[in-house]
Amino acid sequence: MAVVWPTACAYKGLGMSPIDAVTLHGQGALAAPTLSSTAETYNPALAPVGARVSATLTPSANSSTAELTVSGMLPNRSYAAHAHTNVCGQTGAAAGPHYQNRIDPAATPQKPSTDPQYANPRNEVWLELRTDAAGSGTARTTVPFVFGDRGPGSIVVHEGMETETTPGKAGQAGARIACVTLAPQGQGTDVHRSS
Repeated sequence: MAVVWPTACAYKGLGMSPIDAVTLHGQGALAAPTLSSTAETYNPALAPVGARVSATLTPSANSSTAELTVSGMLPNRSYAAHAHTNVCGQTGAAAGPHYQNRIDPAATPQKPSTDPQYANPRNEVWLELRTDAAGSGTARTTVPFVFGDRGPGSIVVHEGMETETTPGKAGQAGARIACVTLAPQGQGTDVHRSS
């Protein structure tokens, strides 16, 4: 319990009932970060203002399917995207570390997990996206867990074209270039903004 407590206290994602798994959703046109925006670009050269982003995480029995759809991004380009613990904020760092089903006990806010035992596509939500000639694309993945007492607060798009898997670099994909805040489907995202 003592190992999990510091991580849980820093967690600013979605708190949910441990019994009720819910569908999480976020969408919007990328804009410069503001206190009220839910889809933000931190690098308009790679994630243009006005590009549309939609993310949905849907539970089913003992697994969840994550889907990320974009339009208006750079054409014919790959992007790595991940679920993060916190909602989007004024900077990419505000989204916190990757959401992990089993939290790496060695990770800290200053040194996120890079251990492949925890930083992997079966314990985190990794979406590898490839856009077409028009800058549109969809990425989908299924993970072997549902979101119970906590859930991710956002999906972050990184500059990297794929996610690293080697020890010491696992889960890394470069700078955070865009973010979309998640909320339980049917609810607004304003109550989930970090301060």
